[in-house]
Amino acid sequence: MSATDAEQIDRANASGRTPAVFVHGLWMLASSWDHWLPHFEAAGFAPVALTWPDEPATVTEARERPEAIAGKTVGQVADHLGGLIGTLERKPVVIGHSVGGMLTQILAGHGLSAASVAIDPAPFRGVLAFPLSTVRSLIPMIANPRNRKRAKPLTYAQFRYAYANAVSEEEAKAIYERYAVPAPCAPPMQAAMANFNPRTEAKADCRTPQRGPLLIISGGQDNAVPWALANGAYKRQKPNSSVTEIIELHGRDHALTLDSRWKEVADVSLTFLRRFV
Repeated sequence: MSATDAEQIDRANASGRTPAVFVHGLWMLASSWDHWLPHFEAAGFAPVALTWPDEPATVTEARERPEAIAGKTVGQVADHLGGLIGTLERKPVVIGHSVGGMLTQILAGHGLSAASVAIDPAPFRGVLAFPLSTVRSLIPMIANPRNRKRAKPLTYAQFRYAYANAVSEEEAKAIYERYAVPAPCAPPMQAAMANFNPRTEAKADCRTPQRGPLLIISGGQDNAVPWALANGAYKRQKPNSSVTEIIELHGRDHALTLDSRWKEVADVSLTFLRRFV
């Protein structure tokens, strides 16, 4: 079983190293970063993979109790993560994937990160594109308004399209069986409606000087968060006074943090972060 948030934070504080905080997205748990943690530790960081509020400890438990995470909103998760980051003695770097990439930009906009990497980030208010492949990927979550207070899994076929479309059938099934869990439907609904709701929680302060350096990584074959969305986030962030960069990894899908080539993504992230921390 992975260490708890408190155990990881205590260990990071005791290490004297810069913490590297990892934020997962939909259909995943914090344990989906387990293979990244030793890689970042070897690179000199103190890795911390944070949970969402009330997140089950294991994939088995998450599949058996989807109600535990049901109804969680972007604002609730961002506040929870911000509170945990506030207990770190050194300002961390933050790396997030999918909705975790959106959350990473929200946290950076609150001045909570020394530098950030948003991987295939879900859109926030001001990102105007919403491609058909994204709609198709999220339909199981957003089609029914009553889903807002629910948590839903993806079938393997849905996961294959939205998450793991650029890997082999064998690898896609292995990723699904090992990692996929039900996810709250509220965050994708908030992302989909962010530009129609001026009070949305799915918004990031893109201009604050406290944001720090930001890298956006886009998977070139990602159906859930294609280039149009990643580039839209980059265009919103680019006017910031801190460094803002984007890179496209060709032939990679939404599972790029989990598949057999995850180290490529980790090393791109490390190369960027080492320039500033």
